[in-house]
Amino acid sequence: MKIMIASDIHGSAYYCRKMIDAYHKEKADRLLLLGDILYHGPRNDLPKEYHPKEVASMLNAMKGELLCVRGNCDTEVDQMVLDFPVMADYCLLELGGRTVYATHGHHFNPQTPPPLKKGDVLLNGHTHVPANEDMDGYTYMNPGSVSIPKEGSSRGYMLFDGRFQWKDLDGGTLDI
Repeated sequence: MKIMIASDIHGSAYYCRKMIDAYHKEKADRLLLLGDILYHGPRNDLPKEYHPKEVASMLNAMKGELLCVRGNCDTEVDQMVLDFPVMADYCLLELGGRTVYATHGHHFNPQTPPPLKKGDVLLNGHTHVPANEDMDGYTYMNPGSVSIPKEGSSRGYMLFDGRFQWKDLDGGTLDI
């Protein structure tokens, strides 16, 4: 199974469209969103083409292909306009023989990890910075942000197709 992993759209119709285009170009089977889908939050500037209703419409059209976890900017009001579940704090996936604990990152992160077994992967967004770090017994991964990258990183996503890789929204491979 080929899975695309993205985070932190923050209501940008422009970058959501680019993310969906990349998803189709990659021919992924599922899109895992790590939260902060519609709202930009009080700490972020408005992203390009901030239009949460349009983002909701685009994502609702592909609801059967989405897996999502709740970000710190996602609320019950967002769930009312989205046709797919977004309120779970985490999900567990088995990818490549490894257990992946996928969450947004505002509760569980490298500073406060969930209970993990040796070899597991902690996968989260929230920081808007891509990461692939060996921690004490587990691996920490972050796809970065689709719309508001930080620390000079590219707008991008991750792809899992037997191995993890990071890409920018134009499909170029990133060295993370």
